[in-house]
Amino acid sequence: MLAGQLRHLLAVMSLPSIGLGIIPHADRSGWWPVESFYVFDDAQANVELVSGFLTINQPREIAMYAASFARLAELAVAGEQARALIEAALAELEADPR
Repeated sequence: MLAGQLRHLLAVMSLPSIGLGIIPHADRSGWWPVESFYVFDDAQANVELVSGFLTINQPREIAMYAASFARLAELAVAGEQARALIEAALAELEADPR
C-alpha cells in the first residue's frame, strides 16, 4: 500500500497546482505540533485531533499555525530532492516488501 502511495506522489508532484515538500529526518522534539493541521488563508485553519476536528478562526491562533507551517517548510526539500527521497524509499520497499 505504501509503495502505491509513493508512486502516486511521484505522479502528482509535477502538477502545477501541487506543492510537495518532504521533511527528511527531522527532530520532532520541541515546537513540532503533534496534531495535523491545515492553513487555508489568514481567515481559517483546521486542526485534526484524535477526538475531533477543529475550525480555528481567531487571527492570533491562525498565526500560530501559519508560523508552525513556515518552520516546517524551512526543513522541507522539494523538486528533484523530494523526488529522489521518494524514489529511494520506493526502491527500499521494493527490495524488501515485507
